[in-house]
Amino acid sequence: MTMPHHNEPPKYNKLYLDKKNGKICGVCAGLADYIGIDKAIVRVVAILGLISPASGIVIIAYILLCWILETKPEDLFETKEEDEFWKGVRTQPKNTIRDVRHKFREIERRLRAAEAHVTSREYKLHKEFEDLEKQ
Repeated sequence: MTMPHHNEPPKYNKLYLDKKNGKICGVCAGLADYIGIDKAIVRVVAILGLISPASGIVIIAYILLCWILETKPEDLFETKEEDEFWKGVRTQPKNTIRDVRHKFREIERRLRAAEAHVTSREYKLHKEFEDLEKQ
């Protein structure tokens, strides 16, 4: 198993073993998390692969992934919202870009409104009245 460098930050858009939510090694749970689908679906597909003529390939692939993939760090995401954001980046990058652009536009709109308020005559007049009341 390859070990991450201690000075290297974790990669949010990477396939990891999800041992916390896994049944055996965490491969199916990790794949489900990476792809953005339910773990049960990946497990059913894996079981169907085991009973198919290609079961040897499925077993070898599973063992290789157990051996090659790193375990998902416990502290990879600080919040559930951050986890959901990065899952969206992996599964629907175009939507993520659209959502981020929308959020920046909203922030810019709010900043313009705040700037217009602070630079308005009414704000200056109100501020002068407050300063007079303090004296």
